[in-house]
Amino acid sequence: MLVAVDIGNTNIVLGFLDGDDIVGTYRITTRSEHTSDEYGAMIGQFLAFSGFSPADVDDVIIASVVPKVMHSFRASIVKFLGVDPMIVGPGVRTGINIRMDDPKSMGADCLADCAGAYVTYGGPLLVIDFGTATTFNYVDRTGTITAGLITTGIRTAAAALWGQTAQLPEVEITRPRSILATGTKTAMQAGLYYNFLGGIERTIEQFHAEIDEDFTVVATGGLGRVFENDTDLIDVYDPDLIFKGMAAIYRRNAR
Repeated sequence: MLVAVDIGNTNIVLGFLDGDDIVGTYRITTRSEHTSDEYGAMIGQFLAFSGFSPADVDDVIIASVVPKVMHSFRASIVKFLGVDPMIVGPGVRTGINIRMDDPKSMGADCLADCAGAYVTYGGPLLVIDFGTATTFNYVDRTGTITAGLITTGIRTAAAALWGQTAQLPEVEITRPRSILATGTKTAMQAGLYYNFLGGIERTIEQFHAEIDEDFTVVATGGLGRVFENDTDLIDVYDPDLIFKGMAAIYRRNAR
């Protein structure tokens, strides 16, 4: 079994892959204070929940955008699973080329998303990841990332709204029943939702306007499911895209 780990700014998401099947996914809040023992204990519990033990783990691959967490998390993998994990980064073959001004600045999560999308759906593609930041990356038919866009995630924008205003409360990020809000909380939810949805659609439309070929729009990320059924501009929502990408990258570099 392969354990794929996506270390993001908000959550660490683990996927247990048995062959091509994703047999379990789990989330841990990203905190730099967690020790390797704490991470190891949580991973052991998650394995048990899925009916596995550490002995069942053949290898581990990690895509991380949070360097300060890597030392303790990597140490937990070595200590509790007896594996030195593969890290998505320089020197690892991904099957994806990057034709950008600074290829080394491409986040490991975006790279894995694009690899997963290209292997699963072919190119050309616009890959959208709804995370702490929202990223758009264009992958052409040859598997080359040629353009990208980064903006705030909806939860990040919402936190700024209630964090910088004295009387606005924290609200759940959800699709409102109506834009005709009648209270403070529903007004915030409607404003955040429709403002963000409009931005997504306008961004996709601009990619279509500037790229002279048809492409598939593939979305992923935890908050993507909030929007997937409210726009015709997203063709596919795939919550497991990053795990598919890491599995494909692992196969290219299997030890």
